[in-house]
Amino acid sequence: MKICTAQTKPIKGDIEQNIKNHLDLIDLAAEGNSDLVIFPELSITGYEPTLANELATTSEDKRFDVFQVKSDQNDMVIAIGAPLFNQSDICIGMIVFQPYKKRTTYLKKHLFHTELEFFKSGQNATNLIIKDINVGLAICYEISVAEHQKNAFDNGAEIYIASVVESIEGLDKSLAKMSKTANNYSIITLMSNCVGVSGKYDCGGKSSIWNQKGELMGQLSSTEESVLIYDTVTNKTLKKAKTTPNNI
Repeated sequence: MKICTAQTKPIKGDIEQNIKNHLDLIDLAAEGNSDLVIFPELSITGYEPTLANELATTSEDKRFDVFQVKSDQNDMVIAIGAPLFNQSDICIGMIVFQPYKKRTTYLKKHLFHTELEFFKSGQNATNLIIKDINVGLAICYEISVAEHQKNAFDNGAEIYIASVVESIEGLDKSLAKMSKTANNYSIITLMSNCVGVSGKYDCGGKSSIWNQKGELMGQLSSTEESVLIYDTVTNKTLKKAKTTPNNI
């Protein structure tokens, strides 16, 4: 299986332009024959809790139909981040597009204390079967919650993927946590972070993938919009960067 972490530079509240940037990175992932590509937390809007009421949507938003088309065309699972309505609540969500299947959502259960004013906790399954592989899902702060990782592993996770927004200052701790999770549970882990400014955070990038021993298999830069693809069978990695003016 080829898994891919996509590193974006979000534009505050600009869903249409962020979608276009996602599509560019999806094309890079497809060039590398990726089976799964995951984007950072709230990647479609940027990490903007104070704008959650204005930007919140649903997984069936017609603007997202392009992701289903890309998923079908490339036989690839695509996971994007967005603020999502859950009845009358707003949650931090991950929308998962699978080839020729109904899109599904994962809602962040464990919220950071600064998010409680703007979002509600989601209650749903943490694992997803992708290409016959059991994949555990996490969003940002959840990688710091031991219960969350254990639950994913107890439910059969072979790969644990985390969609995050992590600052330059806090990045090293998050990288260490993902390496430790891989080693503790003997599973492959993947973290997708963004670059540039997202909300109040100056994000540090370095989206990464670790093997079952917690060894770093590949890492992106701290500045580029790019993708990192890891072949879980051959243990080979491939990096591809955007060649657009959005790069810094």
